[in-house]
Amino acid sequence: MAAPKNRRSVFLGRLPLPERNYLADALRTETVGGVLLLAAAVAALIWANTPLRDSYESVRSFHLGPGSLGLDLSLEHWAADGLLAVFFFVAGIELKRELVAGELRDPKAAILPVVAAVCGMAAPALVYFTTAASGGGSLGGWAVPTATDIAFALAVLAVIGTALPSALRAFLLTLAVVDDLFAILIIAIFFTSKINFAALGFAVVGLAVFWLLLRKGVRGWYFYVPLAVVNWALMYNSGVHATISGVAMGLMLRCTRRDDERQSPGERIEHLVRPLSAGLAVPLFALFSAGVAISGGALSDIFHRPETLGVVLGLVAGKTIGVFGGTWAAARFTRAELNPDLKWPDVLAVATLAGIGFTVSLLIGELAFSDDPVLMGEVKAAVLVGSLIAAVLASTLLKLRDNKYKKLCAEEDRDDDENGIPDIYEQDTPEYHLRMAAKYEAKAAAHRKLAEVAGHGTTDDDGPA
Repeated sequence: MAAPKNRRSVFLGRLPLPERNYLADALRTETVGGVLLLAAAVAALIWANTPLRDSYESVRSFHLGPGSLGLDLSLEHWAADGLLAVFFFVAGIELKRELVAGELRDPKAAILPVVAAVCGMAAPALVYFTTAASGGGSLGGWAVPTATDIAFALAVLAVIGTALPSALRAFLLTLAVVDDLFAILIIAIFFTSKINFAALGFAVVGLAVFWLLLRKGVRGWYFYVPLAVVNWALMYNSGVHATISGVAMGLMLRCTRRDDERQSPGERIEHLVRPLSAGLAVPLFALFSAGVAISGGALSDIFHRPETLGVVLGLVAGKTIGVFGGTWAAARFTRAELNPDLKWPDVLAVATLAGIGFTVSLLIGELAFSDDPVLMGEVKAAVLVGSLIAAVLASTLLKLRDNKYKKLCAEEDRDDDENGIPDIYEQDTPEYHLRMAAKYEAKAAAHRKLAEVAGHGTTDDDGPA
C-alpha cells in the first residue's frame, strides 16, 4: 500500500549511522576543547582581576613578528587573527561536509536548522539594535550577540553531565555551523574598511594554487602548510579579516568519500586539525581575549549601559526567541513533526543553550569597538555575563529532562548482539532478528545444559544409597 502523499516528516529523528558516528567523534573533541576553553576563560579572568593584572596586560600586548611584512603583532592580535584562522578552517570543513554529506545536503531537510539559525541571528541583532537605539548607545555592536559557541555549549553539557540525544546534539552542531557561516559573512562584509587590492589579488592567486593542488591529488603537508601561511599573511595585509583565508581553504577540501576510501580528504584533515583548533587555538584566544577587569560596579554597569545591556539581552532572550521561534515556525509550515521521544521544551532548552556566544562574539566585539578600548572591555564582560546566564538557564531546563535523555541515550547505544552496531539501526532487518534468535537460543541451550548437570548432581548426592 502506498504511503500517503501528505505524510509528515520527522524533525529531530534518528540520524543515519555514519552521520551519528561522525557526530560522536566530532563532539567528543569539541567537548574536551570546550572544557579547556572554559578553563582558559576562568584563568584569564583570574589573571586580569588579581594583583598580577599588569603582567597579564604586558604578556598579551607583547609584540613579535616581521614588521617588514606587516606582521609585527601583539600576542592578543596573533591569537585573534592567527590562531582563530585554524578554528575557521575547521568551520569551513564542517560547513562543506554539512553541505555535501550532512544535514544541509537535502534542501527539504536543511530548511529547519537553516531557518532556526537565521532567526537565531536576526533576533539577537534586533534586540541589540532596539536596546541600544532606545538608550542612545552605539549601534555598531549589533553583530556581537549573533553567534553560538558550540565548544562552550558542549563544555556546559559536559560539566552538568546531561546525556543529550544525538539528534539534539546534531541540531545544535548544525545551528553552530550555519552561525559560523553568517559570522564569516558579517566579518567579511561589515568589518573590512580599507582593502589592499594587490595583497588581496595575490591571496586569491594563492587560494587558486591551493585548490589546484587539491584537485591534482598532490599530497604532503610541506606543500599545504607553507602555502596556507602565505595565504593567511596576504589576506591579513589585504585588509580583509585573516580568518577568511582559513574558511576558504576549508571549503575547498573534498568531503565526499570515493568507493576505495574509508574517509574523505576533508574528514581526514579535520580529524587531524580539530584537536589543534579545539585544544590549543581557541583556548589561547580565550586566554588573551577574555581577561577583562570585573568589579561589582562594572557588573552593575553592564545592565545600565545600552550597548552592554543589548549584548546580554541579545544572547539570553534574542537567541532563545529566535532559534525556538524559527524552529517552530519552520516545522509548522513544512509539515515536519517533532520526534515523539522529544518535546518542544527540549527544543527550547537547546535554543537557550545557543545563547552561549563566546569565541566569535568576543572576536566581533573586538572588531566592532576597536576604536574604544574601554567600551570594548565592557562589551566583552557583557558577552561573558550573557553567556553565563544562558548557560545557567539552559542547564536548568536540560536537568529537568535528564532522566529521559539518559534513557534515550541508553537505547541509542544498546548493542545486545555485540557486533559494534547499535541495535536501533538493525531492528528492521531480518538478519538482525535471525542473529538475535540464534543468540538467545544458544543462551537457552547453555542454561538447559547447566540445569541438567545441576539436576544430576543433586540426584547423585541426595538420592537413596
